Amino acid sequence: MESKVTLCPNQVVQFLGKQPEEFRKADIIRFIKENGIRMVNFMYPADDNRLKTLNFVINSEEYLDSILTYGERVDGSSLFPFIEAGNSDLYVIPRFSTAFVDPFAEIPTLTMLASFFDKEGTPLQSSPEQTLRKACKAFRDVTGYDFYAMGELEYYVISEDSGLFPASDQKGYHESAPYAKFNDFRAECMALIAQAGGQIKYGHNEVGNFTIDGKIFEQNEIEFLPIPAMQAADNLMVAKWIIRTLAMKKGYDVTFAPKITAGKAGSGLHIHFKVMDGDRNMMSIDGKLSDVAKKAIAGILSYAPAITAMGNKVPTSYFRLVPHQEAPTSVCWGDRNRSVLVRVPLGWTGENDMCSQANPLEKDESASAPQKQTVELRSADGSADVYQLIAAMVVAARIGFEMEDSLKRAEDMYVSVNIHNDENRAKLESLESLPDSCVASADALEAKREAFERYDVFSPQMIDGIIKKLRSFDDASLRSSLEGDREGMLELVRKFWHCG
Repeated sequence: MESKVTLCPNQVVQFLGKQPEEFRKADIIRFIKENGIRMVNFMYPADDNRLKTLNFVINSEEYLDSILTYGERVDGSSLFPFIEAGNSDLYVIPRFSTAFVDPFAEIPTLTMLASFFDKEGTPLQSSPEQTLRKACKAFRDVTGYDFYAMGELEYYVISEDSGLFPASDQKGYHESAPYAKFNDFRAECMALIAQAGGQIKYGHNEVGNFTIDGKIFEQNEIEFLPIPAMQAADNLMVAKWIIRTLAMKKGYDVTFAPKITAGKAGSGLHIHFKVMDGDRNMMSIDGKLSDVAKKAIAGILSYAPAITAMGNKVPTSYFRLVPHQEAPTSVCWGDRNRSVLVRVPLGWTGENDMCSQANPLEKDESASAPQKQTVELRSADGSADVYQLIAAMVVAARIGFEMEDSLKRAEDMYVSVNIHNDENRAKLESLESLPDSCVASADALEAKREAFERYDVFSPQMIDGIIKKLRSFDDASLRSSLEGDREGMLELVRKFWHCG
């Protein structure tokens, strides 16, 4: 346990000497008193998929104890469209395990994510966070396992172009300075996200890199470690807030939009997952993908068109989901294949110890290969509600365990090659396609809503709200009507520039 605390960049963890899941109210009060904290912030997600903030000045220890215990009232109708103004009061209650020192506040401030409760003092069943919590409980009740997730957060940084060391168009993958201009910005973002409790794996430049009208557009990615699904969603929400806020302070623009201009790489929000039995990763056995993994894959593929309703929430989402853009269009899966919807990446399953080969002075540790195997869903993007998206994946994976023919389904939807090559036309035509618009995603969700509402995971009000909003875009023929219309496409891109 000490080893997990020693190098943790979160100041609250360092000071208290315990892991976040062990934080108690008394710990939070002690940290505030002994570290000169003068304000407390509650942050919570709303229907627009952004974090909202409520500020508190600490007037006294009694007041501090009161807000930590009982939270505060908020107007739910201003946060969620399914809540009526005539009966809209909600409580927001802080989750102590999410506490971090606000890296931007001039006044010393402790921030915590908060949960919504209704007037009876029970968790708001229609809130995104509670939906994910219920999905994880149902998954464990049915399978006996826990669902872990991690996100690959892609975004563009935009600023004035100095003209020095121009980058190669669409060749930015893992680029270094001086050809990459925002590596330092990304590193600072990563440091602040880690201080806020984010479990980061790594960061790097992504493919997108180009200049238009004197401005440089550089695509970056921050990838997280697989952790319990609830924490994974929290990490992504806080990370987006930190990246945007730091960009504003530096005079940069940042967008997580799925498409930012015609003919250039769009940004996705790939979600990796693994199924855990205690500390044991169940995704592989003896170096091969397990039946547990295949059942989860079959479930997610079976409900993939409906999942786009949670993961692809704006019309420009469907301009990214087109062939030959390293984005999926067909419902299939494969190994190390970026043309598929669900990808099985390398999982450190080889028998050789690579470290000792690269470093001859190290002893061979091939007998203790890490349990790193994950599986990746590649359809979602930055417009997603991350709590709804991961909850939908958890629901679909659980159904994969409940289906009698899940292993057969997985076998039928497996592809071993690039699905878009001409020689694979017959296989491509045999596969179900992802929706091509918000309207089509709404129809897919409507057709499968019973599965998501089962075990009371997704509330009917939430499903109704998602469908209503998607259909309001009226974009069923938008891709075809804007084909070749660059100005029309750019106008649409600007409209959804800061989605999610």
